[in-house]
Amino acid sequence: MNLFGNPLLGTFLKHINSAGKAVTGSALPAATQELVKLRASQINGCGFCTDMHTKDAAKAGETATRLNLVAAWREATVFTDAERAALELAEQGTRIADAAGGVSDEAWANAAKYYDEEQLAALVAIIAIINTYNRLNVIVQQPAGDYQPGQFG
Repeated sequence: MNLFGNPLLGTFLKHINSAGKAVTGSALPAATQELVKLRASQINGCGFCTDMHTKDAAKAGETATRLNLVAAWREATVFTDAERAALELAEQGTRIADAAGGVSDEAWANAAKYYDEEQLAALVAIIAIINTYNRLNVIVQQPAGDYQPGQFG
């Protein structure tokens, strides 16, 4: 299915993209936004979004070392404590069905140590939005690998 060629999905995606722009312009650091989108996409097995956010982050100056270690962030020394808190929140927010209790109070409190209320709101929104995109792409088996940074902007 062509996500952008289908009139209903095309309209739906325009609204999701508008929601995403609200987060993009927030005070949440752009690098953190990309790391969160990448980690959720890895967990969900969304090749298209993993490709897209890896390339977008690299174009924005993210290092190959950090991008390569996102999947193993707990053992990696290249992430700040704030980024680690955001990645934990992203993982728990993405694995809701697996986690039996959703996002733990500990993960939320840890994220709240590093991010103010606007940034926390942006984190919640970006986790929800990327999970929506992941599910759309996985459901229709959207091919991955051909994304070019900026192609949707």
